[in-house]
Amino acid sequence: MTTGNPSDDRPEVRIDRSDVGRRVSVRRLSEFVDDRPVFRDAIGVLTSWDDHGLTVVPRSGEPVCFPEKLLVAGKVVPPFPARRTAPPVATPVELQRIAGRGWPAVEQEPLGEWTLRAAAGFTRRANSVQTLGDPGMPLPQALAAVRSWYAQRGLPAYVEVVTPGSPDALRSELDRLGAGYAPTLVRTAPLAGLARAGAGHDRVRLARTADAAWLSVYRRVGGDPAVEEAARRVLHGGPSVWFASVPGAPGQPPLAIGRCVVEGPWACFGAIEVQPYARRAGLGTAVMAVLASRAAEEGASGGYLQVEAENAGAIALYDGLGFTTSHTYHYALLPQA
Repeated sequence: MTTGNPSDDRPEVRIDRSDVGRRVSVRRLSEFVDDRPVFRDAIGVLTSWDDHGLTVVPRSGEPVCFPEKLLVAGKVVPPFPARRTAPPVATPVELQRIAGRGWPAVEQEPLGEWTLRAAAGFTRRANSVQTLGDPGMPLPQALAAVRSWYAQRGLPAYVEVVTPGSPDALRSELDRLGAGYAPTLVRTAPLAGLARAGAGHDRVRLARTADAAWLSVYRRVGGDPAVEEAARRVLHGGPSVWFASVPGAPGQPPLAIGRCVVEGPWACFGAIEVQPYARRAGLGTAVMAVLASRAAEEGASGGYLQVEAENAGAIALYDGLGFTTSHTYHYALLPQA
């Protein structure tokens, strides 16, 4: 290929800077031993290629960085072939704790076994108290403390109620206070089938950070600078975070985006957005498939996501991708004192 890059003079280098975000195999000159060159290989996502060199993130997650002049061979390779293995087993409590770590609030504080979470109001998940276990005090007193904690931050007091997981009497106490509820479904699926779903995987690009173009498509960010900063911190938090996008025309925002965070055997999918004019072309499925392949490459075998119970369109999409409901939790809004 002819791109004007120095790599064009090396016939074994079949990648260029336009391949940033794709899975590649590269060989680089590592050192000389007894005047003989030693080469090292790496397979992973090409996350950057600029005047400082190349960065490839292999399965281990530890970036491999080297100057462009040391690149001796490179090519694009297919997504990781996820193996058909039994999906992991997790209780609702375990999944909720994993989900909390994959969407970490800017501010967190324990209340007994509960966790108070705040992020300038960016999403209820990061601005609600997670009520898994015993708060260490009577429920009326605990909920009063929750209301006070959020009032100090100028935020509504949302309570995440998980069944099973939250105290048995919590729902009754919230009913007594007149709390309103918003149900959310937690859905799981094996990664292998998801990684093979759809077509157009070669259009998807992966990155470790959400750039301005990605954020321009994510509808929940915008307006208040404090909320935007909190959103960036939440979005980039988690054990191993990946952002996917389908590039649009030059100078135009991405056609579709998505986010995945990998922790052990589980991969959480979220922020799946497709531009209105690009819908019904399978782009959302392609984004999830490529993210699933990367998660499988890091050792995950199951995926999960959270979707509001009234979002019929999203639920239908996830049904088609093999997701089933693990459990339901509710956000309860505490009335003001």
